Amino acid sequence: MSNTTTPLETANETLAAVFAPWIKAMRLEAVAMDATGGDFRLPENGDLVHAGGIICGQATASAADTCAVAALSAANGRFRPVTTVDLTTHFIRPLKPGPVDIRVEVLSNGRRMAYVRVEMRAEGDERVAFTATGAYAYLE
Repeated sequence: MSNTTTPLETANETLAAVFAPWIKAMRLEAVAMDATGGDFRLPENGDLVHAGGIICGQATASAADTCAVAALSAANGRFRPVTTVDLTTHFIRPLKPGPVDIRVEVLSNGRRMAYVRVEMRAEGDERVAFTATGAYAYLE
């Protein structure tokens, strides 16, 4: 990544380059970055819907973890190798099939550890459907 790469470009480059193929298949995208974190979008994807007709919890937890790493990359100006230390999730209401808006707030971003909060909402719905807090350890 060059010195002229924007935080939004850094987040999207991280999403495209760093993760396993099954994560890339979710087609997550960063849509905006600011001083406190970033906004992401999980597009509609029938492969993430379980037999009950809602987006499965495993998909939302994975999306939260993935977007958190991308937001940290944007905050750092580059991808730093990182591992998830803790991810605490709360499933507040079901997410019906359709696009999901994701907000990642970087709470603390230190030399060795970072902490984030994630919220998800169905696109167009102001009600929070999912929250998570995460702790990440930098590996370098």
